[in-house]
Order: sequence, then structure tokens, then C-alpha cells
Amino acid sequence: MSSHALDGCLVLLCLAAPSWRAIPQCVPPIRELFRDLARGRPFPTCAMAGAGNSASHRWSSVPDFCPPQYIARNDTEGSIQYHCDYAGAVSVSIRGEPFARTWWRLDGEAVTEFSPSAKAQLGTWDRRFDNDYAAWLATRPPVLPDPTAP
Repeated sequence: MSSHALDGCLVLLCLAAPSWRAIPQCVPPIRELFRDLARGRPFPTCAMAGAGNSASHRWSSVPDFCPPQYIARNDTEGSIQYHCDYAGAVSVSIRGEPFARTWWRLDGEAVTEFSPSAKAQLGTWDRRFDNDYAAWLATRPPVLPDPTAP
């Protein structure tokens, strides 16, 4: 283990915060985490993360693992291709329950999706993910009722 290896416990705490960007001590390790993940390095571990507290990384894939508001469409030479605006996501569980999922890009940009229970516990959180979803939803055509439904 190198002397500048990421502290997995600090990373876990920062990713479970209402907004890791608002905590100056969290910004450098989280940015380093994104750089490490982009280079294929494993997610750092935390020996004290017991009691169901954990975090894991997964690469994004369209359409299975990418929020709909971040799926982009490219039309190239008559071929339509879809991709996720984010390279992957780090999912955090607290006491064995999903808490937050931070979607990150190679340039260090990130957005965090908080679970309903996390929102209830936090009271305030970074609402960018929710706002992006609401804006995307507003662009969707309305769903009309099925006239043949009873």
C-alpha cells in the first residue's frame, strides 16, 4: 500500500454527506477517488465499515445502469448510439440499506442520488440529481390514459 493511498473510511464518510463538495476536507480525497477509479484502481476499503456500512463502485452502462436524465443520444453517419454522461457510480449503504449513489465523470464532475431514507435522515441534501430528473421529466410527452382500460 502506497503512503498516499486513499483512506476508504474517509471516502465512505464523505460520500454519505449531504454534499461532499461543501466539506473542504472531502473534496481532495473524492477527486482522487474518481481519478483512481478512472485508472482502473479498486475502490478503497475501510476496515471499520462493519455494521452494514459499505461502498462499492460500478461502471455505467446504457440502459441498464444510468439514470434516464443522463442518457445521451449521438447520431453518427445514420447510426444512433446511446451513452451515459457519467462513467460510473459509487453506491454507499448505511446499516445495510442503500443511502447514496454518486455518479462521476472522468473530468471529476459528479452528482449524487440520495435514497428516500437518506433524505429523511439528512433533512437537507444536494438536490442537483433530483432537479436534473425533474427537468428531464418535464421534457417527456404526457402519458395519456388508455381509453380501453376499465
